[in-house]
Amino acid sequence: MYKNVTKYLFLFLLSMTFVACESDLELLPEDDRNTSNVAFEDPAAYRAFLAKIYAGLSLSGQIGPAGNPDLIGLDEGFSNYLRLYWKMQQLTTDEAVIGWNDGTIRDLHGQTWTSGNEFIRTMYTRIMYQVALCNEFLRQTTSDVLDSRGVSGQLREDIQDYRAEARFMRALSYWHMMDLFGNPPFVTEEDPIGAFLPPQIQRTELFNYVESELLEVESNIIEAGNNEYGRADRAAVWSLLAKLYLNAEVYTGTARYGDVITYCNNIINSGNYSIADVPYGYLFLADNDSNGSQVETIFPVPFDGLNTQSFGGMTFMVHAPVGGSMDPSFFGINGGWSGIRTTSNFVEQFPNEENSADDRANFYTDGQTKEIQNIATFTDGFAVIKYRNVDVNGNPGSDPDDHPDTDFPMFRLADVYLMYAEAHLRGGGGSAATAVAYINELRERAYGDTSGNITSGDLNLDFILDERSRELHWECHRRTDLIRFGQFSDQGIWPFKGNVPQGTTTEPFRDLMPIPSTDLGVNTNLVQNPGY
Repeated sequence: MYKNVTKYLFLFLLSMTFVACESDLELLPEDDRNTSNVAFEDPAAYRAFLAKIYAGLSLSGQIGPAGNPDLIGLDEGFSNYLRLYWKMQQLTTDEAVIGWNDGTIRDLHGQTWTSGNEFIRTMYTRIMYQVALCNEFLRQTTSDVLDSRGVSGQLREDIQDYRAEARFMRALSYWHMMDLFGNPPFVTEEDPIGAFLPPQIQRTELFNYVESELLEVESNIIEAGNNEYGRADRAAVWSLLAKLYLNAEVYTGTARYGDVITYCNNIINSGNYSIADVPYGYLFLADNDSNGSQVETIFPVPFDGLNTQSFGGMTFMVHAPVGGSMDPSFFGINGGWSGIRTTSNFVEQFPNEENSADDRANFYTDGQTKEIQNIATFTDGFAVIKYRNVDVNGNPGSDPDDHPDTDFPMFRLADVYLMYAEAHLRGGGGSAATAVAYINELRERAYGDTSGNITSGDLNLDFILDERSRELHWECHRRTDLIRFGQFSDQGIWPFKGNVPQGTTTEPFRDLMPIPSTDLGVNTNLVQNPGY
């Protein structure tokens, strides 16, 4: 779906309300050309615009991997949505450290960031840019606008599906904004275009908005399992609702664990997804859209080495963990970037650590030390072998040098199983026996037999937090999980948290990221989050 969209993008860039540097900057043409009408003369433009919305998660601009970026102010590779989101969710936790010293990047793992951190600022801007894309698509596809263009028949029906998907994608971005920043600026397609300072929305209000959008979209979006690969369907909506409700007590102060059970059951009972009967590692290979593991994936972010070229996203997540004595050809790339490793805390979650029978303990230890003495030294800390640009037979992807074919699993069934088990333990209902059965299905894949199975006596919240890390590490869940369990800031300790080798606790206000100082300086409607 990402192919052949470039010819429309220039006109879209002129006709849209965009967030180029900060959320309240609205770019318009300097003359009065009716650019939207020109852009939509071709019926294929609607699908191309939707493709741009989806590609906003994987690409950073119009050309790729560099040359015409969506945002200015940070290197185009660094400013990629998925790459930034991964850093927010992983580098701030015990699952990942990075040896680079680019700008303020080390402040993320140290939990010493300020409102001037450029990576946090660009994540904020990237999310609001994505919201602006969705808003403009919805403006350009109202009934009145379509009537004025004479759009009818099958195209009109298709556009209704596209609108539901655009609303889902906007809800996804607003969920990320709510989870990371709490009280962001808020703009919809109903707001004016031009000189406009968005109001600030409070976290509970944004929760209610995202929930209402998803509940409305639920009945309009294509049924579970029936949409094109890489596009959202009803199961993606259910997944996001389950994630929303799982964290509702953090967001609003009111628990919604019964709703987590409801939406997990919707996904599980739809019959469209199953735990893949393939090794765990197949989920993260270049052919993970076709090697059997795809039956588990509910909503992927697709990557294609020839058509989605960016130094963010999966290019970052395949290259950055490779260094030391690791062989780049094993990963289907021409060289590693010697950046990301993990901490001893994560290693110790596995029985027998690097020698664990659990296949998810995918550590590379040759020449690596478990403990980190110098965070800048790649060989300090075990490397993690998770994402690779090769197929199940070891053949490299379509671009064996830089850009992988490996898709990112934003929502998958294993997470749904673990959410069900956690919601049951937190009083949401469901069945202990069912929760144990779901977890054992994951562990039997990991161990290759029943030797790792648990009983109901093993099922508690501490186990769930560790099991989520074992199963879902480096999939952008850890920060949100740690906050929900009260282990992110003023309780949990891991190496180099707080910028000290042994780790220390940090201030509880760091459960929320700061509103960037640059936006506070422009938008007088915004109030900074406490502590910053």
